[in-house]
Amino acid sequence: MKKFLPFLLVFLVAACSKETKFTVEGIIEGAEGEVIYLEHNGLTKSTLLDSMVVKSDGGFHFRSLRPEYPDFYKLILNGKQLHFAVDSIETLVINSNIDRFSTDYTISGSETNTDILQLRQSVAAIQKKANLLVQGIEASEREKIVGELTAMIETHKSMARPLILKNPRSAAAYFAIFQKVNNVYMFSPYVKEDRPYCAAVATAYHTFMPGYERSKNLYALVMDAINTERLQRREESLQEMINNATAGYIDIELPDRTRKLRKLSDLKGKVVLLDFSAYEARESVQYTFALRDLYAKYSAKGFEIYQVSLDRNETLWNDATAQIPWIAVRDQNGPASVVAGTYNVTQLPTYFLISKEGDILGRNMNIQELERAIQQQL
Repeated sequence: MKKFLPFLLVFLVAACSKETKFTVEGIIEGAEGEVIYLEHNGLTKSTLLDSMVVKSDGGFHFRSLRPEYPDFYKLILNGKQLHFAVDSIETLVINSNIDRFSTDYTISGSETNTDILQLRQSVAAIQKKANLLVQGIEASEREKIVGELTAMIETHKSMARPLILKNPRSAAAYFAIFQKVNNVYMFSPYVKEDRPYCAAVATAYHTFMPGYERSKNLYALVMDAINTERLQRREESLQEMINNATAGYIDIELPDRTRKLRKLSDLKGKVVLLDFSAYEARESVQYTFALRDLYAKYSAKGFEIYQVSLDRNETLWNDATAQIPWIAVRDQNGPASVVAGTYNVTQLPTYFLISKEGDILGRNMNIQELERAIQQQL
């Protein structure tokens, strides 16, 4: 048994070593005697892993540590680059020719790399066409090339979309959304039509490989695009509200519990308490009693409450407003409400007293001051 142990240990060490390495090999016709390099394409930089002189029969052979997550590598020969991915594969066989090393090659042992080859060849054709757009060409020729480019890009994306969705956690899907022509991404999370494909890859990587730097980077990029669009929508909504303002306040139009849209401007001619609050807040009961008291005293004299609720729970809000006598509407965006942001609401409750003419008379006065102001206006 003791004699057998050294052999067993050697076998186990060899087996572990084999399991943690990948091999890339093949034949490059016409490249004998040339130096070929293997590099790792990191997220922010490339790292040289190995190099060798191509054999007399064009053969080359590299072995390197297999990455923890699917990752990207490249072979470099005479300044030309051949890109490929490594995931769970053990051996990749790449065959090419020195003259067409980076564009016309075969790769076996990986469906992912077959997809990457298809993507690269398509983008290479687009880039070749884009290179024809040089200064000095006639306008008609430029227009013709631009039209052809537009068609080629759409053809490429029509091919890439199902490839991405087929397996969004694959290296090929990741590769597809980061391809460029003239340093412009073919897919961008900032373009509405592209975002679902970028988001599919980001979600898959974030779900299955949350610790991977590429996952974190892509997820942050897509979330930034989503947040940028939300901010843009908020700014557009704010500008629209400002443009539509006809009095000293900015108009609001939100649905009540029956889904009927209620406009603040419809209350012109009344003294209005514009109230921002939430029934889910701890102090809601006491606050509602105070509003009920004001409403009971002055509603018959021309006083109205327009209450904007920022409750996130619609069911809770529906129940709470079932017996409310004043106008109660709800912004489904809750604390992210554009309307609340327009009025610079930073805490709840916040309220404004608006005159019959539509001028804002005060903000967050204490109840005694508020009641005196209401009496004066009526």
